[in-house]
This record gives sequence, structure tokens and C-alpha cells, in this order.
Amino acid sequence: MHTHAHSGHSHGISGTPQQMDRAMGVGVALNVIFVIVELGFGFAADSLALISDAGHNAGDVLGLLLAWGALALARRPPSGRYTWGLGRSTIFAAFANASLLIVACGVIVWEATHRLAEPPPVQGMTMIVVAAIGVGINTLTAIWLAAGRKGDANIRGAFLHMAADAAVSAGVVIAGIVIGLTGWNLVDPIVSVVISLVIAWGTWDLLRESVELAMDAVPRGVDLEKVCDELGAVEGVTAVHDLHIWSASTSEQTATVHLAIKEDASHADVLYAATEVLQHMHGIAHTTIQVECEQTAATCSPPHAGGQPAPTDGHDHP
Repeated sequence: MHTHAHSGHSHGISGTPQQMDRAMGVGVALNVIFVIVELGFGFAADSLALISDAGHNAGDVLGLLLAWGALALARRPPSGRYTWGLGRSTIFAAFANASLLIVACGVIVWEATHRLAEPPPVQGMTMIVVAAIGVGINTLTAIWLAAGRKGDANIRGAFLHMAADAAVSAGVVIAGIVIGLTGWNLVDPIVSVVISLVIAWGTWDLLRESVELAMDAVPRGVDLEKVCDELGAVEGVTAVHDLHIWSASTSEQTATVHLAIKEDASHADVLYAATEVLQHMHGIAHTTIQVECEQTAATCSPPHAGGQPAPTDGHDHP
């Protein structure tokens, strides 16, 4: 006999959808204005550091729009065609965001290496004033996004970019001060390279995580063997197999599993206990649990298929 249990969906975002929408909208508006101002002053002051920072901020505007749009799609209910809904759009948005930033970093470094040979004169005070404005805008946007960063990798990516931007803009301020005091224009391309390396370093982990999510890897923070052991320890369970855990979106985890049980075990009790393990102990929002007798389990796919850990037996058997 096969029994299935399906839980509801829980996205676990600390901030409300309205708060996230407001944060995204205001953040996009402020950053668009700042990109235009920074580009104008960057060309006027012939500062690659300002221009590169403006290019990065433009990428962040696109990233915010992608994250915002993905959040909107993820809220749409499942349909007859998209029975899981559109939650995976948040994964694609995170991947696109990370990829664009990596490419932008390469372009900036390429241009900076040419300026290292013959650095043009720049206006340090312009760099200081414009970048200081960026520190304020990016810090404010990061604070607004902070409420949702713990429950959604998509929002967390946007938050980290804004926080990094604030730090990077602070670096541009320092470069402007150094140029103003020493007249050493070489610091401008050096700072632009450092900015790019900081961005690439901060983006690399997001890129890796988004690829893992897209490939249905076990979500970070979930120990597959531990989950298997805990399910095997449920009273009445004799074996655990076909356990799969993946992410339906950047904020929602999903699991399916087959549990072989004793003939006299209560299916309802096993189902309840296993659901408690998956949902409340490991935060997996959507679970499908197939409970079957030992004879039926023997006809299923081999327990080691797909790199699955060995079946966990929570009890002693002859």
C-alpha cells in the first residue's frame, strides 16, 4: 500500500512581500539615478574608478530588477501547465545576476590594465563626493533588503551586492582622498581592479550556489545522510530509500522518499513522524513520503541508484 503526504508551501522570508517590493522598487529608483549621476561625473573627471563603479551599479540595477521580477513570478499560483508554479525563476535570476557581474568584472579589469601604463589625471574631489553619495544609497538599500535575506537566496544575493557596493564606494572615496593628497593618479586604475576583484570574489559563491540549485543539488545546510538516519530511526521504519532533496526555488526545499515499514506498523504514525523530521527538523517545505511494506520495497529501484546513501535501518533485525 502506498501513502503520500504533501505539506503546504512556506517561503520563510522574514520581510513581507510588500516590504520586499517596496525595498526593491525604491532601491532600483535610487540606483538608476545614481548610475546616471556617477557616469556623468566619471566621464567629466576622467575617473575609471567612478565609471567602473557606475557600471557595477548598473549591473546591480539589472540584478535588482531580475530578483524583483523573479519574486513576482514565484508568488504566482501553480497552473495546469506549471504545476510547481514559477518558483524556479528565482534560481535563474540568481544565476543571471551572478553571470553578468562576473563578465562586468572582466571588462573593468581589462580596461584598467591599459590605464596602469599611462594613468590619466583625475579629479579626486569629484570622486570623493560622488562615491560618498553611493555609500549612502547602497547602505540604505541594503538595510531595506536585510529583512528578507535570511529566508531567500535570491534576496540575499541582492542584499550582499548592495552591502558590497557600499564598501566598494567607500574604497573609491579613499582613492579620491589619496589622489587629492598625493596627486598619484595611478591609484585610480588600481582601485578599479581592486573593486572588480572584490565584486568577483563576492559573486563567485552566488554563482556556484545558483548552479547547484539549477542542477537540483542537495541544498546547502542540509545533511542528506543525517536526514536519512533520522528517517530510519522513526518507529516502525525498516529501511529508507529513494531519498531526494532539492530546491524548488531559492527559498523553498522539496523532498521525496520511500519508507519501508514493518507489517504491523501504523502507516499514519510513520507518515506523521517522518513529516515532522523533514518539515520541522530540517525546514523542508514540500514533502512527498511513500510508505510501503517491506515486500513492496524490495521491488523498487536499487537503494544505491543515483548516488543515494545506503539504506538506513533504524532498528535491529535478524
